[in-house]
Amino acid sequence: MPDEDGFRRWAEERQLALLRTAVLLTGDRQRAEDLVQEALTQVALRWRRLADEHPDAYARQVIVRRNISWWRKHRREVVADVPDLGASTGAEASADRRMLLDLALDRLSPRQRATVVLRYYDDLSERETADVLGVSVGTVKSQTHVALRRLREASPELADLLGEDSR
Repeated sequence: MPDEDGFRRWAEERQLALLRTAVLLTGDRQRAEDLVQEALTQVALRWRRLADEHPDAYARQVIVRRNISWWRKHRREVVADVPDLGASTGAEASADRRMLLDLALDRLSPRQRATVVLRYYDDLSERETADVLGVSVGTVKSQTHVALRRLREASPELADLLGEDSR
C-alpha cells in the first residue's frame, strides 16, 4: 500500500526529532515517548489527508496539546534546587548546561515552555509556532517575551554558564 509505505517512511525519518521536542516539552522521557506514540497514531489515522500537507506540524500540535492537557490534569509544583556547578570543562560543562537548561525550562508554564521549544529548538517561525499552538502570532510573541524574561530572572546561572550578559 503506497499510503502505508509513505507513512512508515515519514515516521522513521521524523520520530527522533518529534521525541526530542516531546522530551524538551515534558522533561520526562517516558511521557515524551507516550506523546510521540499518540502523535504518530493520530497522523497514521489521517495520513491520506496529511501526506500532501504538513504531517510534522500536525504531529507537533498533537504533542503540544496533549502535553498541556496532561499538565492541566496533573498540576503540581515542581521545586528544583539549582546545583552548584563550580568550574567544569568539556563534557562536564555540556552536561551542566543541559541540567541547568532542564531546570530552567521546568520553571516555565507549559505554554511558555512549548513556545520556547518550538521557536528555539525546532526553529519554527512565529507563524508556524502559532499554528501548532492554535494561537495568534501576537500570543506567540508575548509568550516568548515573558518566557525569556522568566528564564533570565529565575535562572541567571544559565546566562553565567553560557557566558552571556544576564543584565
